[in-house]
Amino acid sequence: MTIKRLQPEERLAGAVVHGGLVHLAGQVADDADLDAEGQTADILRQIDAILAEAGTSKANLLSVQIFLSDMNDMAAMNRAWDAWLDPASKPARATVEARLANPKWKVEITGIAALA
Repeated sequence: MTIKRLQPEERLAGAVVHGGLVHLAGQVADDADLDAEGQTADILRQIDAILAEAGTSKANLLSVQIFLSDMNDMAAMNRAWDAWLDPASKPARATVEARLANPKWKVEITGIAALA
């Protein structure tokens, strides 16, 4: 089986496609000055784009892990998540508090999707 790396950067690929699955790297907001809701919406837009590049969509997400720098931002994150989520295709999800690499980042999201 081939391994396809999408959106390669200095230290990582934005996603890796292998064995019928798309493994997303941790996605963070392009604009770290946004609030948690804005950062989440930006990240979800990026996830839509990388899944489309891989040949799939959020309807095929299997699991998602969300990292919040502060659990007090969960309601704001969930507002953006709920607006984006396909209610017929909810992935398994875990949300945890974690110190993120950039102190301005409030949200980081990773996940695994099946190819369409």
